[in-house]
Amino acid sequence: MNEFSKLIKTRRTVRRFLPDKISMDILTDLADCARLAPSASNRQPLAFHIIQKEDLLEPVFQTLSWAGYIRPRGTPREGEKPTAYIVVLYNKKFQETAIRQDAGAAIQNILLAAWSYGIGSCWIGTVNRDELAKVIKLPEDYTIGSVIALGYPAESPVIEESEQTVRYYKDENNVLHVPKKPLKSILFVD
Repeated sequence: MNEFSKLIKTRRTVRRFLPDKISMDILTDLADCARLAPSASNRQPLAFHIIQKEDLLEPVFQTLSWAGYIRPRGTPREGEKPTAYIVVLYNKKFQETAIRQDAGAAIQNILLAAWSYGIGSCWIGTVNRDELAKVIKLPEDYTIGSVIALGYPAESPVIEESEQTVRYYKDENNVLHVPKKPLKSILFVD
């Protein structure tokens, strides 16, 4: 397995973080990686808002819904919360079907680039967008797509193959288990 495949195969969603700050250089690089993702017709309808100031972290956190399958155990506690966020913004003049594919590609770039720095991430789509817009003083030309929570991991989720369920869970040791369908059950050749 090459290093890039290893990066992809070892990346897991992280919901418990160390209190260590992420440098603005790294956060800016993550946004730059997102900007370079494929874009339908090269329209580039996305923008990215980095949040890392201490006084904004908790207000942003309060707008997010965490880990529906294991709520409330999946919500980071004090001392385990993200130390930065990247909010993915949609330019209103490009409200079209392809914007979500563009966002998916850009977000995947953020997640993988973060992991290459040893930074954990959680892609969050359940967001109180009206409240978050107030917190970040959202420019009028944009709407909020998703939020990427970032921080150095304080947990090591594990994958397990399962054709029975997709529901992730925490075991008695608080380890997060993430079921993934076996390759043989989803791969068709010729």
